[in-house]
Amino acid sequence: MERALLIEIEVAYALPEAYFLQSLKLAEGSTVRDAIEASGVLSRFPSIELTRNPVGIFSTRVALDQVLSSGDRVEIYRALTITPVEARRLRALRKKEKVKQT
Repeated sequence: MERALLIEIEVAYALPEAYFLQSLKLAEGSTVRDAIEASGVLSRFPSIELTRNPVGIFSTRVALDQVLSSGDRVEIYRALTITPVEARRLRALRKKEKVKQT
């Protein structure tokens, strides 16, 4: 009888007020979706929707069916609240207001 090889991975998710990090041992050949489901993050944060929230491994976006390697950190990303262009515009406005005040 052959034993399944296990890989060690982590699943991470962060909100401004809370952080989730779970280490897991999964069977070799497991996918990102398998890791997320096994971690318990979906029950702790029911607002996560895998059809909407992008996922990645070490800051690189991947598909849910991506096969994992030992040592991978699966990350679940939050949707952007504002676009990068809007964020830059707001920073420029704040900087302009600061200059006016001095």
